[in-house]
Amino acid sequence: MPQQFDRSAEDLGNAIHLEHVNIQVPDQRLATLFYVAGLGLTRDPYLMVSDTNMWINAGKSQFHLPSGRPQVLRGHVGLVIAGREALLARLASVAKTLEDTAFAFAERNDHVEAICPWGNRLRCYEPDAARFGRIALGIPYVEFDVPAGSAAGICAFYPEIMGMPAELRNGGGRVAAVKTGRGQHLLFRETNRPQGDYDGHHVQMYITDFSGPYRKLLARNLISREDNQYQYRFCDIVDPGSCRPLFTVEHEVRSATHPMFMRPMVNRNPALTNRNYAFGHDQAHWAMGPDQYEG
Repeated sequence: MPQQFDRSAEDLGNAIHLEHVNIQVPDQRLATLFYVAGLGLTRDPYLMVSDTNMWINAGKSQFHLPSGRPQVLRGHVGLVIAGREALLARLASVAKTLEDTAFAFAERNDHVEAICPWGNRLRCYEPDAARFGRIALGIPYVEFDVPAGSAAGICAFYPEIMGMPAELRNGGGRVAAVKTGRGQHLLFRETNRPQGDYDGHHVQMYITDFSGPYRKLLARNLISREDNQYQYRFCDIVDPGSCRPLFTVEHEVRSATHPMFMRPMVNRNPALTNRNYAFGHDQAHWAMGPDQYEG
């Protein structure tokens, strides 16, 4: 009997990569201490190298950190990064400098929670093929806290309007899980907690059917910005039938023909120092090797 495969498990839908999360920060130096020295990520050496913005590489994804009034994502960002003990040591090393900010970190059962100097929360996980596929360094998900009763509508919006598969999950509240790439999701978790006002942060994704969602968004008057030939934006997630607003977060939508699609990302090995330097170990691997993963 030939082995039976679930071919649908490999469907991505229209979105093929969740590339970056954009959050304004008021102090580039403190952001460097948290994201680079503390988390062990890498400032992109090619683009945004002045003191008004910086792009922080995390595998094939990024954090974009332009200068401005601090923004706080209503939820948290998931980050896969190997080496819990080394991560804890790095975060401890910047704690004194960041002690008058919102910075904090703590060990949890399956992750390390790290809070940036302005209150953004990250959950840092070890690589786990069962949960995150072959991601060894990267952003597997962004989770938003959304109003109770909105998950079902959100779960309908993305397949209908964006062509992105979504499913309702239960566990710690109802969650709309939307596929945004290989091993990547946007998660929308229902909560009864009061929500702060949306402050302008955004997420960016690449899609293959670029014009189809555009026409559907335009017909519902949801396009918020026309950036260029390869990119547009929308902010409001709505019930696809009634157009009732469900949640607001800006989506920067790029075509797969965008000049920066899948540009190479430099990722340093944070374990390497001038004291233990070894040739050939400068870069961190963003995907599991054959010795770590069984397909």
